[in-house]
Amino acid sequence: RVLSLELNKDRDVERIHGSGINTLDIEPVEGRYMLSGGSDGVIVLYDLENLSRKPSYTCKALCSVGRSHPDVHRFSVETVQWYPHDTGMFTSSSFDKTLKIWDTNTLQPADVFHFEGTVYSHHMSPVATKHCLIAVGTKSPKVQLCDLKSGSCSHILQGHRQEVLAVSWSPRHEYILATASADSRVKLWDVRRASGCLSTLDQHNGEKSKAASEAASTAHNGRVNGLCYTHDGLHLLTIGTDDRMRLWNSSTGENTLVNYGKVCNESRKGLKFTVSCGCNPEFAFVPYGSTIAVYTIFTGELITMLRGHYSTVNCCVLQPDFQELYSGSKDCNILAWIPGLREPVPDDISEKSPPQQHLNPAYEDAWSSSDDEG
Repeated sequence: RVLSLELNKDRDVERIHGSGINTLDIEPVEGRYMLSGGSDGVIVLYDLENLSRKPSYTCKALCSVGRSHPDVHRFSVETVQWYPHDTGMFTSSSFDKTLKIWDTNTLQPADVFHFEGTVYSHHMSPVATKHCLIAVGTKSPKVQLCDLKSGSCSHILQGHRQEVLAVSWSPRHEYILATASADSRVKLWDVRRASGCLSTLDQHNGEKSKAASEAASTAHNGRVNGLCYTHDGLHLLTIGTDDRMRLWNSSTGENTLVNYGKVCNESRKGLKFTVSCGCNPEFAFVPYGSTIAVYTIFTGELITMLRGHYSTVNCCVLQPDFQELYSGSKDCNILAWIPGLREPVPDDISEKSPPQQHLNPAYEDAWSSSDDEG
């Protein structure tokens, strides 16, 4: 299904945003509702289900936090995320230096966290049962952990030297957090430990730093602005402004040295990319200019480029039940990429025996196997 992804001519996503779309999220409970966040601070909630049951349909916007809403974000919304356990709550963070916790039914903020700098990224653990921490990456090098239970920013992780552009909890271990920064570094943390940082990923796997006068480990030769764990949590993909994507063993911190070639990345902020779930092989879907590049994760092969947007793609998200992809772009559009239904092509039958085409269907042997026909 992933290999046959194509722009679906029969499915539209209602166009509400009047400016670029930075972030998308599909709730993990039913896989039915999607959030989008825009450069103008607007948040829209869509129903992806085809209620009309017609082949052509539009995914309707159910509601939105529009410009006239009293609690709308004042600047660009950079991340939206559903509460992982039910659809009654979602979160958003913005360049207006806030993280908001929303009640889905009333569209009112249940809580607002304020920060000293721009918020680039936030994430709630998809698997946590023992904590309700939201990791937040801001213009400050300190990673903030906000506790939903107490409503306070309980915790700070220190170690980065520049702004933190992306954060992601492990889908395997609820206390493990990965953070990516403009300082070229990716750090893994166990948030229970006072010292915090477990490791700093090193693209050279420790070989070059011995010789270098500065033994600092870097994941990329540039800003690291994207992070994504594979679904089993065993590997971590990172993306940097050095036009590289790297795959790391998340338990050893080792660079697996998979070569994806040049992965163009001119984003000045966090880049939201995603991975497949339950495929063999597994794929990564990466915004690449105005297209989405599809790579095989473990061999680094570029499978296809999905073309359809008119401007820079900022984010993409997968609906895992149906392996459908949704992408958001600076062109204000959300596009749906759906596996195309391929008609099975018969094996050159018509060339070898043209008369067969003219047979009256009544005389055809419906049971013949294709082996006999050739």
